[in-house]
Amino acid sequence: MIAIVTGATGDIGEEFVKSLLAETDQVWAVGRSENKLTSLKEKYGYKIVPVRVDLSDRDNIFSFCEKIESEKPEIRYLVNNAGVAKMKPVSDFTLEEISDMLDINDKAATLICRACIPYMVKGSYILNVASASAFQPNPYIALYSASKAYLLSFTRSLNVENENITCTAVCPGWVDTQMLPKKRDGKDIRYPGMTPASKVVEVALKDCHKGKDVSVCSFYFRYMRFLSKVTPHSIAMKMWVKAIRQYI
Repeated sequence: MIAIVTGATGDIGEEFVKSLLAETDQVWAVGRSENKLTSLKEKYGYKIVPVRVDLSDRDNIFSFCEKIESEKPEIRYLVNNAGVAKMKPVSDFTLEEISDMLDINDKAATLICRACIPYMVKGSYILNVASASAFQPNPYIALYSASKAYLLSFTRSLNVENENITCTAVCPGWVDTQMLPKKRDGKDIRYPGMTPASKVVEVALKDCHKGKDVSVCSFYFRYMRFLSKVTPHSIAMKMWVKAIRQYI
């Protein structure tokens, strides 16, 4: 019985890898950097199976899905954690940047879910790492928010379609990872409600085991989720832009 974790060499991905080693016979660690995957295996041992895949590349994604279909593993956990984020207006993105973001954040996760579901036993789990930004539109991270809103909607629907599999959208807010810039123009960036990656994973696994289709790891962002439901999005977007104005 195996777990598959994409974005396995990142902060959240590695926390998932560590947590799932005890529950499975193997963890397929999926990532783009061969060196980082090798380091991960050296760190955690023989149960790690490094799988190098560039999830922005269509052929790579399809090859990985074909590998799953060919080997027909018994899958206990699928964690779609790989993702990219950039803060700037949509007009400042290149066409390639937009394509890569949507491929990694949405297309890859969707195709891998489809490839894995036939080989997932009763009582298995899919955890798709979305974001609290999925709860409302967010100018200047519009592409990221929209891609995570897709993943949130997709995961909750998937949970209903598959009675024997619990599908959980993991929706953290600011997470203390290497991907998150800590300074801008020499000034510290303030991230309200920032949470360590270990806490995100701990809460996500507890929530999926409880059968929840959405996991939000802190009181602060559970409150923000509530606000997003009762506050008109036109007002919420103005509040968001005001909060980040000094960083854009």
